[in-house]
Formats: sequence, structure tokens, C-alpha cells
Amino acid sequence: MAAAARTVRAGGIIAYPTEAVFGLGCDPLDQRAVMRLLALKQRPVHKGLILIAADFEQLIPFVQPLTAADQARLAATWPGPYTWLVPARPATPRWLRGRHDTLAVRVTAHPLAAALCRACEHPLVSTSANLSGRPPARGLLAVRRQLGDKVDYLLPGLIGDALKPTEIRDLKTEQLVRGG
Repeated sequence: MAAAARTVRAGGIIAYPTEAVFGLGCDPLDQRAVMRLLALKQRPVHKGLILIAADFEQLIPFVQPLTAADQARLAATWPGPYTWLVPARPATPRWLRGRHDTLAVRVTAHPLAAALCRACEHPLVSTSANLSGRPPARGLLAVRRQLGDKVDYLLPGLIGDALKPTEIRDLKTEQLVRGG
């Protein structure tokens, strides 16, 4: 865990287990690392990214203040495999939001992913460890096959029980954006 956190702090890209698949992550405020991750994945920046956190407090610098009702809605699903589109603070970098005024965020229930966020002392970018359009990696061997040695650190561990990547819902409309 310490080596993974050091890699993130040094601007590296890591692969780590999440609720359903292996994720690729980096420091969300390190533009160079995020752009390298997007290039590795062959993902356009306009789509935006997900941030995972160990707790909601890690997400506060990135999202607008929420109403009590919105906070309760999130709290009812977290920690857990639920990603929400939440209004982003104006200062939240475009390389995270893409072309959106919202940011996809999740308080992860995966113990290793949560421990990694705690070790880094901030949320992490979380996108599936695969090339765009290819199946997400569900193990370290699959990460290595798709991405080779382009990932700076591989955190061993088992993924969670979810069979598909987390669902994504818009917090304001509750509309399902991606099925889980």
C-alpha cells in the first residue's frame, strides 16, 4: 500500500482492485498524470473521469456544497458501488470533468481501494483498467495483457463481487446514466 501511495505522489499511474474491475488511478490534481492516464487508455478528455474516495470529506474540495437531502441520498448508497454525478466546483479541473459541469464521484466500499485513498490522503482518479472499447480487466494478468508495462505500479488484490462496473446516476435528476 505504501509503495502504491508513493507512486501516486510521484505522479505515477497505478492499477488497483475495485468493486467490479481493476481500476487505473492517479492523483486527480496532477494534470500530467491524468493526461498520461487518458493517453494510455486512449480515452478522450471530454468524457470526464470518476473520483473514488475513502469518505465524503475527501470529495468536498471537488464538489459544490450539497443540500441536506442530497447528502442523505448519497449517504444511503455509500460506501458502496454507486457513482453519482454531482455538481462540480468551478475550480475543479476540466481534465476531471470533461465537458460537464458535474463530476462523477464514489465513496468506495472496496477495502483496498479505500485504504489506498486513505494512504494517499486524497481521492483517486478511477477508470477501468483497459483500453477504451476493450473489456475491463478483472485481474492483474488482464491488466498486464492490455496495458503492458505502461502502468507504474500494480496493487495486488481481489476485485469485489459486482459483475459490472458501478452504476452512475445524476444526483439532481436521479437519472441512470450507466447501468450497474
